[in-house]
Formats: sequence, structure tokens, C-alpha cells
Amino acid sequence: MVDKNTSISDKNSKDFLSAAGYSEWRAKKLQQASELAKETLIIPIEDIANLKPNESEEICNRCDISNAVLYRDMAHETAPERISSRLRQFADSLGLRIAEKHRSAGNDGIVSLQESESAGKKGYIPYSKRPINWHTDGYYNGPDQKIRAMVLHCARAAESGGKNQLLDPEIAYIRLRDANPDYITALSHPQAMTIPENDEGNGKIRPVSIGPVFAIDPQTGKLEMRYTARTRSIAWREDAITAEAVAFLTELLASDEPFIQTIHMQSGVGVLCNNSLHNRTGFDANMTKPSERLMMRVRFHNRVQGK
Repeated sequence: MVDKNTSISDKNSKDFLSAAGYSEWRAKKLQQASELAKETLIIPIEDIANLKPNESEEICNRCDISNAVLYRDMAHETAPERISSRLRQFADSLGLRIAEKHRSAGNDGIVSLQESESAGKKGYIPYSKRPINWHTDGYYNGPDQKIRAMVLHCARAAESGGKNQLLDPEIAYIRLRDANPDYITALSHPQAMTIPENDEGNGKIRPVSIGPVFAIDPQTGKLEMRYTARTRSIAWREDAITAEAVAFLTELLASDEPFIQTIHMQSGVGVLCNNSLHNRTGFDANMTKPSERLMMRVRFHNRVQGK
């Protein structure tokens, strides 16, 4: 277990905006990320609905260092309704008390992600077998509806495929800034990325979303990222340095970056993250029947804080 006493979260993240502060923050970040990479990828949790103090500490510590933790619920609950209740208890115990009001969520705020032909879901990639490109969740939301944390839990795995990759947004920031500090300036512009309005098919129109890729949360001083690798229904600010920055980030996410984590989540395994970059490969492509794969997701407007 990495020593939390030296965590980069002990220092206000706003300090890394200066050259001197960035150098110190960067060194600590990469050191701790390297140490954490030597640890077991998935940590066992005896019962996610009733975290023990040492389990909560380990979860919060990993989120402090890498903005994500992969866990396995050893209770082996399989009933979706029971998983929903347990996920909310899990999130509540970690300070995640502001659930997003998603149009496909149940009363408990949990969204079931599985192949579906139903109205309101058909045509949307999360409800299909198709791969999902790199993104952070809620990149289409307005500034007052930012997604800052998420739990994604596997209730039933795919028969084949369905792998996920994760990358800490702070690592992406470091790679971009090291390559060219102007990339960060461009991607921090308030009009860097625009997602046009969308007719959600239920009588509601999701409004246009305009904002930066990188921003500092004024309440916590933490770095936040808003990004999608989609190439349609998106507009980037029209200047050369923004185009270069986007191209660099695209190449980074397709590279063998050592801090990209790859996992094929099985039943009972999940990820809790401060809205890390993530993707998903396609799954069960050769099946003629609907896939049994079921992922359960709940998203929040605040970060993992602990008790």
C-alpha cells in the first residue's frame, strides 16, 4: 500500500499551474503512480455495502493517487436489484451523495447498461455491442451538471470481448504538458470543445454544451477533464494549436502508455473513479441472440471524499 502521508492530494492541486509547482506535483504524481502500478490491480472487498475501515482507506488512497480503484465484491451478489442497493450503500459510505438524474436511471439512480432495442436506448452505443471510444462520462453535460465520479459494476460479463481501458486524466495532462505547454492552454480554453444539442427522443432536447477539456474545480482545487474521442457531433475550437493538442491526445490514447490499465471485468468486479478516461471494446459480436452482458452504473456530481 502506497503511503498516503505523501499523497499529492495533500497539496492543493491549483499549485501545479505554476512552473515550479508543476515540477514538484509531477514528480510526486509519477512516483506514486509507479508504486501503485506494482500493487495488485483489483482489491478484494468483503462486502461493498459494509466497508471496513481498512478497505475504505485503501479505496480512498488509490483514488487520491490514480483517481480510480478496481475492486471485487466478494459477497458475489448476482440479483440486479440487490446490486443496485449495495452500490448506493457503497457510494454513500465514500461520500458520493449526489446522484445524477439520468433519463434511464431507476429510482435508486442506477443505470443498467446492456444491449437493448427499446425506445430511448436503441441507437445509443452504451446499449449496443459496439465498441465505445475514449471519453469521460458526461462530456455533453452543462457546467452545472458535471460528472465528477462514477461506479461501474459488472453484474454479468460478456461471453467474449467487452474489455475496458482506464487512464488517469492527470497522467494525460502530464503527457500533454510535457510535450507542449501550449497544448494545455488550448485545451483549457472555455470554448475548446462543443457538443451540439441533441434530441433525446422523449420530448426533451439536450442543450449545446461548450467548455474546456481541462479545468480546475474551484471548490476542491482538483483537475477535471471533459473529453470524447468521437469525430461526429463535435466541434473543436478552430485554431492550429488546438488541432495539434487533440491529435496528440488521440495518439496518446492509442499508444502503449504504461499507465493505461486494461481489464476484462467479470461478475462482481467494478471500478470506482473520479471520472477517469475510459473506453470499451465490442463484445459478443458473433452471437445471434442478445448478449447477457450487464453493467450497472451510477454517476455523481462530487468526487470520492471518504468519510
